[in-house]
Amino acid sequence: MTEPDIPYGLQNVSTADIEAVVEVLRSAYLTQGPVGPAFERAVADYCGVPHAVATNSATSALHIACMALGLGPNDLLWTVPNTFVASANCARFCGAEVDFVDIDPRTRNISLPALQDKLKAAQRNGRLPKIVVPVAFSGLACPMAEIRALSDEYAFRIIEDASHAIGGRYRQQMIGCGEWADVTIFSFHPVKIITTGEGGMAVTRNTELAARMARLRSHGITRDPDLMDGEIDGPWHYQMIELGWNYRMTDIQAALGLSQLQRIDEFVARRSALADRYDLLLADSGLILPPRDPDCASSWHLYAIGWNEERSGLSRHDAFLQLHRAGILVNVHYIPVHLQPYYRRLGFTPGQFPHAENYYAGTLSLPLYSSLSLAQQDRVVATLHGLLGQ
Repeated sequence: MTEPDIPYGLQNVSTADIEAVVEVLRSAYLTQGPVGPAFERAVADYCGVPHAVATNSATSALHIACMALGLGPNDLLWTVPNTFVASANCARFCGAEVDFVDIDPRTRNISLPALQDKLKAAQRNGRLPKIVVPVAFSGLACPMAEIRALSDEYAFRIIEDASHAIGGRYRQQMIGCGEWADVTIFSFHPVKIITTGEGGMAVTRNTELAARMARLRSHGITRDPDLMDGEIDGPWHYQMIELGWNYRMTDIQAALGLSQLQRIDEFVARRSALADRYDLLLADSGLILPPRDPDCASSWHLYAIGWNEERSGLSRHDAFLQLHRAGILVNVHYIPVHLQPYYRRLGFTPGQFPHAENYYAGTLSLPLYSSLSLAQQDRVVATLHGLLGQ
């Protein structure tokens, strides 16, 4: 009998999660009811931050965060190439320009020396970024304290793209605590730490930013009389005071997220234990294993390795195919954003960000999710050892 495939990521939905969603389906409010705000409050409390704004995706959250910070035409946003395209696209949605900062080849996150050098050159050229978007790749936080110090020196704002990283910690504080970023973004896609099916969240300490993001995710509409023009017709009155979008999260999604949040520490602990076990079982494999950082407790969204072509005699491409044939559904994170056709048409070329390109050329993301069994993990490791001739 053929063994079932092992995906690289998988949601963990419990009976309690299903019952929470069914309760909303039986209620009077499928959207814009009480569960959405309850989920926002719960995430804010978990992160230790005053404000959370739920959206229908992390991409939407990135967009409204950029808009709330005033990003627009002729402005510039910097992020890393080693990320999903949304980290850069959010600037293009605002009519702004995008540039990239290469990654640290060890951490796979933004390179602090590269950022420092690029900022110095940009200051000389009079073209500093308005926003920098460091990305917590795989759940490992960036050097946020140092980035915050640079933001104070060079007057840029910080949107921390922590789509991979809810439940992680940096310097003993929860990622999203607001100590170092103006806004932090989380994703609740099914392969992330917790899920709402699709969904995202922007968290911040800034009351004005939170209010504007909440307005922008709902068509730019307000019911606050202090923000309205002219006379108010009655208690039903609302006004659209700026152009916004329909980026709201439904109560159905929020119910799933609120239920999942009760198990987030369990999920992160299990992912961490599995990552530790991968480290142990693959220690002598010759593969490049994920980094560890004493300042961080990763949430372990991904366990991304570097393939050893010399030791195996297989290219990364062939290893990928053979693993899939064996039912080990590894993935690749990420194709550098500047190599996408859209960004090439904006003038980006191969070779501009060599560390991100070199990392991409050899990376594979192994199966890692909270319900991955030890037997399944053993199967992954045994298949890898077999390909490596061990």
